[in-house]
Amino acid sequence: MGSTSALARIAALVSLLAVTVLLRPNTPAQEQPYRGDYTTGMTIRRFTPKEPYNWRGAQTHALSTVIWYPAESSATEMPVEVTGLTIFDLGTASQGAKIAPKPAAFPLIVISHGTGGSGFSMAWLGGALARHGYIAAAVNHPGNTGSEPYTVEGFSIWWERARDLSEVISGMLADSQFGSHIDAKRIGAAGFSLGGYTMIEIAGGITDAQGFIAYCDSGKNDGICISPPEFPTLMPDFRKLIQEHPEVLAHASDSYRDPRVRSVFAIAPALGPAFPTDGLKRISIPVEIVVGESDQNVPIASSARYFATNIPAAKLHIFPGAVAHYVFLDSCSDVGRKNVPMLCTDAPSVDRHRIHAQTIELAVSFFHDTLK
Repeated sequence: MGSTSALARIAALVSLLAVTVLLRPNTPAQEQPYRGDYTTGMTIRRFTPKEPYNWRGAQTHALSTVIWYPAESSATEMPVEVTGLTIFDLGTASQGAKIAPKPAAFPLIVISHGTGGSGFSMAWLGGALARHGYIAAAVNHPGNTGSEPYTVEGFSIWWERARDLSEVISGMLADSQFGSHIDAKRIGAAGFSLGGYTMIEIAGGITDAQGFIAYCDSGKNDGICISPPEFPTLMPDFRKLIQEHPEVLAHASDSYRDPRVRSVFAIAPALGPAFPTDGLKRISIPVEIVVGESDQNVPIASSARYFATNIPAAKLHIFPGAVAHYVFLDSCSDVGRKNVPMLCTDAPSVDRHRIHAQTIELAVSFFHDTLK
C-alpha cells in the first residue's frame, strides 16, 4: 500500500543509505563556531533484528543506519556526496576512518529522522555531535524513508519507530568496531518532527492512536491533522488502514520505553495529541524541546508546548520570528533550492546555518549535562 508525491520522490534523492556515498577533496567550508575538537568519521551499517519484526510494508528488511563518530586526528574530512541529485549539503567526514583512541568509550546518541526523510537528512546534527565526542547513529525508519517507496504502514504505525532505535542501540553495542568504544551508561536520543514524537515515546510516553483520531475529528483539530506534503493522502489512507486492518493497533499503546536511553532531545516534535497527559507526566528522564515559532507543519500549541507543559522538568526553547519547520533539515545545495524550494527556502530573516549552530550548542550542552 504505497503512495508517493512528486515532491516526495525529489526529496528521496537526499537519501540515502541504499546509494553510494562519495567523498571529494576538501574545500574551504563555511566557518562553524560550534565545531568541536574531533575529526568526524562516518560509516554505514545494516542492522537486522530477529524475526518476526514489523517492517511496515517496506521492501528492505534491515535497519540501514549512518554513523558519525570521533575519528583519529590523522583522518582527513572531505565533503560527503550522495550519488544522484544532491539536494542537501551533507557536511564533511572521513569515511571509514579509525575511531579516536581516547577516551576509551564515548556516549552514544541515536537519531530519528522526520516524516519521509532519512538518516542523512540529520547530517548537520550527527556530524556535529561526533566533533564534540559523541557517536551518533541515525536510522532509516522502514516504509518512512526516501531510500525506497513510501508505505501507508510506514507513515502510520509511528509507535514502531522507537523499536527501531532500540534495535540500533543493541546493534551498536554488539558491533565489532564500535561496541567496545561505547559507554553503555551514557546513551541518549535525538529526533526531528516525527522523530521528535519518537523521542517522547522512547522516553516513556504511551501512544493513543484512537485518541489522535478523536482529536482530529473534534473542533480543536489543527495542522497536525493535515496530510504532510511528503504523503498527501496520508490521513484518509491512515483511517482506511485502521478500519480495514484494526489489528495494526494491537501494540499501539504498548510501552516502548528503553531504559538504556537516559535523556532525549526533541526537535519540532510532532503528534502531541497522540499522547494522553497521564503518560507524559510519568516521564522521568530529562527532555529538551526546540522548535521554531513559525512552525505551521507541526503547530506548537498542540505538540511542543503540550509536551513541555505535561512532561515533568521538560525544557522548551522556541526560536523566535520566522523560524519554520524545515529549517531543521540539512542546509540545501543550489540544486535543492531550485528543485525543492519548500524544503530549502527559509524566510529572508532566517539563517539556517545559525539556527543549526544554536541547536547544536543546545544539544551538546544538554547531553553533556544529562549523560555524565
